[in-house]
This record gives sequence, structure tokens and C-alpha cells, in this order.
Amino acid sequence: MWTVVYIAPNRSVADMMKEYLEKQGYLVSLRPVGIPHLGASANVEILVPESEAEDAQEALNEAFGK
Repeated sequence: MWTVVYIAPNRSVADMMKEYLEKQGYLVSLRPVGIPHLGASANVEILVPESEAEDAQEALNEAFGK
């Protein structure tokens, strides 16, 4: 099961965080939130497997101070 570890304000931030987590060895999935016509400016959920969620959240906090 996938777990949301962060909701990014737009696609570019989500892509940056996804790339960082993948370099750290995490499996990452992105899922747009809200209204589809907003495109790249819509919020995006960053998801990881439930078993990795706590560690991935910690990695994001250390790297981005979120």
C-alpha cells in the first residue's frame, strides 16, 4: 500500500522531491490532487510504500526542511 509523505504545491516541486527520494533508494509515485485542468500548477501527492513512509518523510525533512 502507498502512503502520502508530502503534498507538493506544484508538479515541478514534486518532481524535484521524487528525484531526491529515488536517489536515496526509495520507490516513489506521484499523484495529482484536485482539479485536473490546473495541470502543472495543481498540488501533487508524493507517495512511497507504507513500509518506507517514516524513513522517506525523515529524508524529506532533512533535505528540504518540510
